[in-house]
Amino acid sequence: MSDKISEGIKKEIEKLVKELNYHCYRYYVLDSPVVSDEEYDSLYLKLKELEKKYNYILPDSPTQRIGAPPLYKFEKVKHTEPMLSLDNAFSYDDVNEFDRRVKRLMRSEGDIEYTVEPKYDGLAIELTYRKGLFYRASTRGDGYEGEDVTQNIRTIKSIPLKIEAHDEIPDEIDIRGEVYMDIDEFEKLNREREQKGEPVFANPRNAAAGSVRQLDPSITASRKLHIACYGIGAVKGMDFKSQWQLIKWFEKARFAVPAFIKSVKGIDNVVNVIKEIEERRMTFSFETDGAVIKVNDFELQRILGAKTREPRWAIAYKFPAHQGTTRIKEIIASVGRTGVITPVAMLEPVRIGGVTVSRSTLHNWDEIERKDIRIGDTVVVERAGDVIPHVVMVIKEKRTGKERAFPIPDRCPDCGSKVVREEGEVAARCISLHCPAQVQEKIIHFVSRGGMDIEGLGEKNVELLYSKGLIKHFSDIYQLHMHKEDLLGLPRFGEKSAQNLIDAIEKSRRATLSRFLFAIGILHVGEYSSKLLARNFRVLEALYYIEKEKILEIKQIGDKIAASVAAFFSDEKNIETLKSLELELTNPDFVLSKKSDMLLEGLSFVITGTLAKSRKEVEDLIESNGGHVSKSVSAGTNYLIFGEEPGSKLQKARSLGVKTVSYEELLEMVGERTGKR
Repeated sequence: MSDKISEGIKKEIEKLVKELNYHCYRYYVLDSPVVSDEEYDSLYLKLKELEKKYNYILPDSPTQRIGAPPLYKFEKVKHTEPMLSLDNAFSYDDVNEFDRRVKRLMRSEGDIEYTVEPKYDGLAIELTYRKGLFYRASTRGDGYEGEDVTQNIRTIKSIPLKIEAHDEIPDEIDIRGEVYMDIDEFEKLNREREQKGEPVFANPRNAAAGSVRQLDPSITASRKLHIACYGIGAVKGMDFKSQWQLIKWFEKARFAVPAFIKSVKGIDNVVNVIKEIEERRMTFSFETDGAVIKVNDFELQRILGAKTREPRWAIAYKFPAHQGTTRIKEIIASVGRTGVITPVAMLEPVRIGGVTVSRSTLHNWDEIERKDIRIGDTVVVERAGDVIPHVVMVIKEKRTGKERAFPIPDRCPDCGSKVVREEGEVAARCISLHCPAQVQEKIIHFVSRGGMDIEGLGEKNVELLYSKGLIKHFSDIYQLHMHKEDLLGLPRFGEKSAQNLIDAIEKSRRATLSRFLFAIGILHVGEYSSKLLARNFRVLEALYYIEKEKILEIKQIGDKIAASVAAFFSDEKNIETLKSLELELTNPDFVLSKKSDMLLEGLSFVITGTLAKSRKEVEDLIESNGGHVSKSVSAGTNYLIFGEEPGSKLQKARSLGVKTVSYEELLEMVGERTGKR
C-alpha cells in the first residue's frame, strides 16, 4: 500500500525525472556527462525509492526505459533481441539479496552456479556475423534500436572480420561486448588533446564512446580501442548451454574475452571472486568500476527472464568510489602548450586509492561556476578512472565565510599578455606569440609544410634545438646560419643535413603573405582564411590594430575568425614580434612589401599536369599576385595552367572556352612585377 502523495512529492519526482533524463541525454547521446556515475546512481536510486513508495511513475521516467534515443548521424539498427542494461548492487547484502531473489523465482534452495567477471567501463557494442563473416556493428542506443557503427568498429584490430579456426560456426550470431580504451592510451590521448587546446575526455569510457562515434573512421582507427566479448543476442544454427561454454567458444573463435572470469557455485564463492577482482583492480590495464554476476545456465536465464530495464539473471556489483575529502589551499592558472589556460586546485595532500593527491584539474571556469568551487573550500575529490583526480563536489556546510572565488585571469600568468575567452567558448587562452609556455608548439606550427615549409625542421628537431637553446623564438630560426658549428655537434646533424636545413630556411624567406599568416598560428585561422586575409589586405601592416568589423567585410569570414584576428593584431607584443620577424623576410618577392599592384587580381586559375615547379610554388605565385586557385574547372575559371600529362581538366577547359596557358606564359603574365625567371 503506497503512502498518500502530496504535490511536493510529485514535484520532487518530476524534477528527478527531468534531471536524470538530461543526464541520460548527456551520457548516451552526447557522450559528454556532467556528473559522475556515483552522482547519477544516487539520483536514480532516490527516484526508484520514491516511485515505489508513492506509486507515482511518469511515462518518461528513466526507470521505465534503458537509455536515451540514439543520435541521428548514423543509420539506425534494430536489435533482434533487446540489449538490456544491468541492475546495480552496492553492497554484499545487495548481492545476497540478488541470490535469494533468483532462488525464489526458481523455487530452489540449492546453490546456483554463477560466472563473475570485471565490469568494463566502455561502450556496449553488438557485432553481427553471418556465415562466419563480420556483417555489422551497432551501439546499444535505447536498448531496442542503436546506431550502425560498422565502419568504425571494423578499424579495431582485435575484432575478427571472419570467425576462423572453429568447427562450430553459427549461421548468424549477435555477439555483445564492451569497446574500451586502456588507461595508458587514455592518458596519452588527453595529453595530446590538451596540447591542441581541445577539451579532454573525463574518463576512458567517454574516450572510447567518442572514438566509436566519429563520422570519420580514420579518427577511430588512430585511437587504440579494444573489445571484451561477454554475451550474445540472437543466434541461428547453434545452441549454447551456458555463459561459461560461450566464453570458451569466444576464446576458440579468437574473440577477446574479459581479462578475468570465473565460474563458481554458491553466493559465498561469488563474493570471494568479487573481492579477488577488487584486489586485482589496480593491475588491470583498463578501467573497471565493479564486477558482473550472471546465472551461468542459459535455460535458467530464459526462465528468469527480464524486467523492463534489466535482466533478472544478472547484476553489477559497483566498487566503492575512490574518493577523499580535503581542502583547496589555492587555485592557480596553468598555461598549456597551445595557450589554453586551465585552473588547477592545489590541495592539502590526501590519500585516495593508495596514492597521495595534492592537486586536481578544475578543467575550466564553467566547471568552477557550475560546482561553485572557491579557494578554501572543503571538497570531495575522486580519482576518475583511478587515474585523474577531479573535484566531485563542494561540502558547503563546512564553509567559514573566508572562502574566495577565483575569476578568469585577464593576464597570462606566464607572459603577462591579455587573456581572451571568446563568446560561446569554454577555454580561456593566451594568444601571445612570445608566451614561453607555448613558444615551442608555435615554432613547430610556424615551420610546418602549410606554414613557412622549412624542410628538415620537424617536430623532433625543433624540440632538440629548443632544448639546446639554439631556437627560443621564430626570429632565432633565421640566425641558425651563424650557428652551423653548433648544429654539427647535435644528433642527426651532419655537414649535408645542416647545410640543407640552412638552405631551406633561406628559401622560406620568399614565403607569401598567406603562408606567413597561417604560420604565425592565429586561433581559428586556417590556410583558406589566411589566403582570404592576404588577398584582401595585401600587406601585414594593414592588419595591425584592425577592427573586427573591417574583417567581417570579407563575406567568407565569419564572426568567430574575425574576432580572433582582431584580438591577435590588437596585442602590442604580438605586433612587436611581427615587426622584428618581418626584418628577416627581406626578399622582394615577400608580399609584406608595400607594393599593391596585383597583376592577377580577381582572376581564377586551375592547375593540371606536371609543371617545372611544384604545385604549391605555382599556387603561391598566383596568390601573391592577387589570383585565386581552384581545384576544379568551371565556367567561372579564367585560366587553366597545364603541364605534362594534363588529364581531363584540359579537355573540360576547352569545352567551356576557358583560356589555357603554360607555366612559362604565367610567368610572362606577372613579369612586370616579379621579373623574368
